[in-house]
Amino acid sequence: MYIDFDSIDNVLIVNVDEGINKPYRCTAGFFLRQGSNSQKLSTDEIRDFFNKEGKILFDEAINKEFSFKNGFDKAKFDTFLQKAKISRVIPDEDILRNLGVLTETGKFKNAGVLFFCDNVEKFFRQAIITCVLYKGTDKYKIIDRKDFIEDALSNYHNTMGFLFRNLRLEYKIETAGPREEILEVPGDALREAVVNSMAHREYNEKGANIQIDIFDDRVEISNPGGLVSAIKKEDFGKKSVSRNPLLFSLFKSADLVEKVGSGIGRMRNAMKQAGLPAPKFEFTNFFTVTFKRPSTPQVTPQVVFTELEKKVLNEIKNNVRISRDQLSEKLGIKPDTVKEYIKKLRDKGVLRRVGKTSGGYWEILK
Repeated sequence: MYIDFDSIDNVLIVNVDEGINKPYRCTAGFFLRQGSNSQKLSTDEIRDFFNKEGKILFDEAINKEFSFKNGFDKAKFDTFLQKAKISRVIPDEDILRNLGVLTETGKFKNAGVLFFCDNVEKFFRQAIITCVLYKGTDKYKIIDRKDFIEDALSNYHNTMGFLFRNLRLEYKIETAGPREEILEVPGDALREAVVNSMAHREYNEKGANIQIDIFDDRVEISNPGGLVSAIKKEDFGKKSVSRNPLLFSLFKSADLVEKVGSGIGRMRNAMKQAGLPAPKFEFTNFFTVTFKRPSTPQVTPQVVFTELEKKVLNEIKNNVRISRDQLSEKLGIKPDTVKEYIKKLRDKGVLRRVGKTSGGYWEILK
């Protein structure tokens, strides 16, 4: 810490540079200077100050409730290993330690809970993602709403599925090749925004969750926590400091983050290439990005479903991990018939399988 002395006439001036290891404690406790007054901080205010300054990292904190026997979902872990291209040449516990989510004493950190839990709502109610489709340009009339309460990867894929189902698509066909699906709001921009909201949100804020709102004229993606205190407004989009570095590293391992600090630029570039206005970023106690939808509706081809196809989709919508045998039993049809209709739905571009048979799940695309 650097201290400089100066004087004007009979007045001694003491200049003390701002320290980098705040907060500083005196014998009477912690105080916050407000104008000419010094206000002693309460326990809750001290905790909030530490969180704001990034001295306490939510994702690195030990979770006392979560364990291999309480909440750990091996299928979610299997899916992550496939995405991260990690082979099981060492025990699972060692892999988890190498990822940084398991301590030497076998305790899970919060980042591990978010990625490998069977139901995040049991441990962190604030970690769910709420997606809402509205009619019009305000929140008066709700058409559809979904709350996603699984692990981080499942919540990400389900959120993207909700966006793809409720935004308009146009099909571009060139020569004899396969058709290209173009979303009215660039998918790359939406993917960056969703991952950003999950990786950089303030998880210590228990009274709010990530919100995805689709209006007639725009898409808004917001999360608790404004800019990280280490980044000034003028440096936004130029510098990157993660609020949850361990959580961010897991998203990167799962190949959902391309390059650190480049997400904002990719959102802007994707919107520019699509001929749409630049995304609007707002940061107060929440971080919000707004994407404008095209004013002229694009022509969306109508996909016609048979009654049995509708029943299959409905069962998958209720349980994305349902097996073909379970579908056969629920619908009262032969397994070969289920296989046939799954293929039809895939050919129509409305259904795909994510992951391998044992740990994978279905994703409805639109």
